[in-house]
Formats: sequence, C-alpha cells, structure tokens
Amino acid sequence: MKKVLPIVSIWLVGLLLFVGLFLSLWIIVPAPIFSLLPLSVGAPEISPGLLLLNILVAIAIVTIFWLRGFRYWRLFLFTLSLSGLALGLSARPLLQFSTVQQQAQAAIESSLGRDYLKNIPPEIMPKLRSQPLIIADIWRKIPIPKVRIDRAIPFANPDGVKLTMNIYRPLQVGKYPAIVSIYGGAWQRGSPDSDDTFNRYIAAQGYVVWAIDYRHAPAYRFPTQIEDVRSALTFIKKYGAENETDLDRVALIGRSAGAQLATLAAYQDPPLPIRAVVNYYGPVNLTAGYEDVPTPDPIESRATLRAFLGGTPQTVPELYRQASPINAVKPALPPSLLIYGGKDHIIESKYGKYLAQQLRSQGNRTIFIEIPWADHAFDAVFSGVSNQLALYYTERFLAWALIN
Repeated sequence: MKKVLPIVSIWLVGLLLFVGLFLSLWIIVPAPIFSLLPLSVGAPEISPGLLLLNILVAIAIVTIFWLRGFRYWRLFLFTLSLSGLALGLSARPLLQFSTVQQQAQAAIESSLGRDYLKNIPPEIMPKLRSQPLIIADIWRKIPIPKVRIDRAIPFANPDGVKLTMNIYRPLQVGKYPAIVSIYGGAWQRGSPDSDDTFNRYIAAQGYVVWAIDYRHAPAYRFPTQIEDVRSALTFIKKYGAENETDLDRVALIGRSAGAQLATLAAYQDPPLPIRAVVNYYGPVNLTAGYEDVPTPDPIESRATLRAFLGGTPQTVPELYRQASPINAVKPALPPSLLIYGGKDHIIESKYGKYLAQQLRSQGNRTIFIEIPWADHAFDAVFSGVSNQLALYYTERFLAWALIN
C-alpha cells in the first residue's frame, strides 16, 4: 500500500501537469478549426484558475522529487520546465491586465473627458462594477439581478418569416433609456435569447433592453438583415413608450455579425435617434475581410461572406461596399465603443482599429479597446477576465451616453 500511494500520486500529478499545460497553451494558440474555438476562447478567460492549478502542480513536482532525494534529476528538470511553461502561459493575461486596463482608461478619457463619470448620476454608480477585474467573480460568477422579461414578441412577418424580440426591464415600473441588442452568429444563426445573460445584467442597471431578431443567410442575403433591424427599430419607435422606453435615449449594441448590423444601422439614418453604439468584435470592412483572411481561419471567412452577400467582392462589389460600416462613416455620428480581441482570428482587431481611426478623422467620439489575450466571442464566458474588463467600460459608456 505504501508503494501504491506514491505511484498513484506521481501519475495524478503527471495528469494534472498535462491538463494544465494543454489548456494553458490555448491562451496563445488560436483555434485552427471551428470545433476547437471553445478552447481558444475559454482558456484565457479562466486563466486565474489555470494559474492556481499550475502553481499547485509545480509544488507537487518539487515535493515528490524532494522526497525521493532528487534521484531522477533529469526527469525533475524536464517536468519542472513543462510546469514553468504552463505557469508562464497561465499568468500571461493577469500580467498584462494592468497595462491593458490603463490603456482602456486612457482611451475612454481621451474621448469622453477625464471627468466623464460626473455626468453619471450618483445613484447609478453603485450599480456598476467597482473594479475592472474581481478574481472571485470568476468562481462565484457575476451576480445577475432579477428583471422582468417578455419573450417572443412578434414585430414583423416578412415573406412569412415570423420575427420576434425579447424585452428586458427592471423590476420597478418606470421610464428608462433603451438598449437594442443584436446577436451575432455569422449572419446564419442565433436568436433574441442568444445574449440573455448580458441583457438581464444590463437591464437591471436601469434600461429597457430590446433583443431583436433578423432573417438568416444563406436563405436570406444582405440587405435583408439590415432591413429587419430597421423594421425592429420602427416597431420600437411605435411601441416603445407603452413599454417604458425613453425614445430619446437609445443605444445599439451588437456582437460579431450583430455588431456589423448595429454599427451600420446607427451610421445610416436610423428610424429613431441613436445616442450611442457598442461594437464587440464586429466586421467593418467586408471587402478587406474577404481579400485578407486570417491564418488560421476557423470559420472559413470567404465562404461565410459569400453566403451572406451572395458572391465575391468581384461579382457583387456594391453589396460589399454597402454592408461595410467603414463606408458609412461621416461627421456627427453617435459615440462609438469598439472592443476587439487581439487574439481574434475571425475578425482581427486591426479592422476595429481602422474603423476607430476613420471615425476620429471625421470628428466622432470613438473609444477603441483591444484586449490582447482575448479571442472572438470572449464574452461567452460572462464572468471571465476579458468580459469583466469589457463590462466595466461598456456599462460606464452606456451610463454616460444614456443616463444623464
């Protein structure tokens, strides 16, 4: 029995070393295919947990070899080197966090002013996150207060396709600013339920959230999707007041394909006034995205764009131009918050940076935040490292734009 226990402990530590190193590698390795994307997205978001695991494994390795008198010193050095590699990888996001947070703070202050928080009513501030990163929330989860939810409300029926929306409201009846939420999914999948956690979270801060639907490619191609978004905005304009919505204080938020639709709708004479737009890792120049695909390319970008637009930039150039928010930039647009992942190999962060530059050149208030370790759809891990940072600035930006 005395011999069995050390053998079991050695195999267990070896297994944990392999697991810790394997998962930690995904913090820097992009997903080569779509099925591996959850590893590439999730590993950076749970990196504090991986760091703790790797620290415990390193301690266990030293202890085991110390008890054996370091008789197998070559094996000891090899395993300790692997453990050190896992430790370094898992510590990477936390080591970068302070610098990235300072850059994000500088970006928002540069656009909105150092005293931008003074425009947010004092009673709102306690509802916002107190810190850009609360490690304990990764394990205990960000709390989501209760809100009122009305689901599957029909707003249009084009070509016999029933389009619906969800409405999220604070528990207390009142009149609130509105956030129109547009889901992503390569224009091919998703529903108004897709971003349910965020919609409930942000509604509790004092907003009516309208989570809208649109028809999907390839059965329906652009401009169908933006037409459906406009139909939803027209519906909100007509029925918003009876649903506790202040129609003079409306913002759009979208993720990925939904961000392309949100920015396009906000920049192209929307049916009702838009006070702000939030773009999470959205495609903004579809022609460039087709001609310069990332490597690796886990969603087969060109096939996705052909399904959405019905051809290539050579065969349908005008559709690519019309679908690219960067071509809709002009002066006097709503303030824009752009958040991109530096590790994203679906929509590379350079496109968000190009859009930010173009917006600023036309005199528009623009905030660009790049999270270097984050992959596409980082906010799918709602309590993860990247989304905590994104939430911290998103909720402040929305409160500045809508609650003053």
